[in-house]
Amino acid sequence: MYDQTRAQQPAGRAPGLAGRSTLGPEPLLSSDERDRIARRLGHAVNTFADAPDEALAEAESAFDEATAALVDALAERRRLLHAAWQDQDTENRSAELRVALREYREITGRLLRA
Repeated sequence: MYDQTRAQQPAGRAPGLAGRSTLGPEPLLSSDERDRIARRLGHAVNTFADAPDEALAEAESAFDEATAALVDALAERRRLLHAAWQDQDTENRSAELRVALREYREITGRLLRA
């Protein structure tokens, strides 16, 4: 059955998926993870004048860590989205498919804008 209340929710809000209730896009990485990688990159920038080779290696390593963390976060997000709609009964399936489609659209759009 069509649920008008759920259909009118903002694209970044999907209460059916892992109990999420925040407005706007959910960060892919935790704030601790983002801060740690940003500190490493900042350290690389700050030490470049004294040790350019080491600074570049640290920046590359921070990039690799960020990339790997994003790939892992996207794979987990996909797993959760898939699980949310995959095993639904026919009564709730349409609503969950709509929510999942909205989530796929939101995350893919974020990736394309990055």
